[in-house]
Amino acid sequence: MSSYVFKFCAAALLLALPLEAGAQSANRALAGPDATPSLLDQDAPERASARRSAQDWKADFTARTDLDFGIDYNLLGYAANASPGDDTSAAGAWRLFGKWDLLGQGGPRPGALVFKFENRHSLDDTSPANFGTELGYAGLVSSVFNDQGWRATHLYWQQAFAGGRGVVWAGWLDTSDFVDVFALASPWSGFSNLAFQTGSGTIGGIPDGAFGTMAGGFLSDNIYVAGSIVDANADPTDILAGPDSLFSEGETFKTLEIGWTSSAEALFLDNAHLTFWQIDRRTDANAPSGHGVAFSYTKAVANQWLFFGRGGWADGGGSLYEASLSGGFGYTDDPGKRLTGLGLNWSRPNADTFGPGLGDQQALELFSRWEPTEGFEVTPSVQLIHQPALDPDEDFVGLLGLRLRLAF
Repeated sequence: MSSYVFKFCAAALLLALPLEAGAQSANRALAGPDATPSLLDQDAPERASARRSAQDWKADFTARTDLDFGIDYNLLGYAANASPGDDTSAAGAWRLFGKWDLLGQGGPRPGALVFKFENRHSLDDTSPANFGTELGYAGLVSSVFNDQGWRATHLYWQQAFAGGRGVVWAGWLDTSDFVDVFALASPWSGFSNLAFQTGSGTIGGIPDGAFGTMAGGFLSDNIYVAGSIVDANADPTDILAGPDSLFSEGETFKTLEIGWTSSAEALFLDNAHLTFWQIDRRTDANAPSGHGVAFSYTKAVANQWLFFGRGGWADGGGSLYEASLSGGFGYTDDPGKRLTGLGLNWSRPNADTFGPGLGDQQALELFSRWEPTEGFEVTPSVQLIHQPALDPDEDFVGLLGLRLRLAF
């Protein structure tokens, strides 16, 4: 049944803080491509023109209550040409996300409640998040499509300060929203392989749902800084345990990012940053402490091309890789409707995580996302893994992928 489901499916810290009047609102500050405010902005045109009667009601509801929300369903399936284990994988995810503007809207220090709840479920014997090791790859060919069930990703208060030049988030956070983010990093709409996402696979134990806080802002027109501290033992399926885990265990994940951009408006396009991180030893998980640094450089050309070079280094911490380097580009001729991305990665597996004696490995990912109709995205992809470290007898492993997103 799971194979039939897959075959059916296959056939079918960034900151944007205002620097002057008219610049981007603090309510959109520090929002990576999959942060809730970004998702609401992304889906706004579809919600405004499709399913008119329902969306007219929703627009009126938002105008009266200051509560904006969205729902989507995401699906990802893979088929591999060779595998010592399963050769197919598929999973889906429902997401409910929104933002409730509650304080000082229209003023210099607005505040809002941001939320995102998800149900992630496997549709095959192996979920895409666990498919990499099935293929002998020391890495994640998908970072979010797993079988966790119901979980909380966002439930935090967002507060602007310093006249909108700074922002604080406090509550249940997804650290990948603001740590080492770039425009193609969203696992829901950009690259799937973690090697092209946060930390290039070198940040150990990065929580995508944890109790804590972050603060950031622009120090000048071009220089920004952001720092965070969250619970290193977070369990996104048990949100009520978050504060108790943080304050009773005191084991934390910490980041500091310093970056440059040509302008606040070009933050996603012209950007260079360094991200320093440290994670405490996690006693119950028997996971070591660690630290490291990640770097990123992106450059836009002719309003169609985005070139990038990224990488990182780690010492312990349970990271996938001790060292990783990635490069590639994104291309669009119709922003918001079509996007193609190509990335190449070299990685050295972390001996503390996978054991000693493993060789280096390389990965390529090519994806092309388009929107055949409003609110519906289709993203076929190819991943090629050269010399998978956990299966040294295999020279190449190839994956065909299909990702779907339906926004309501």
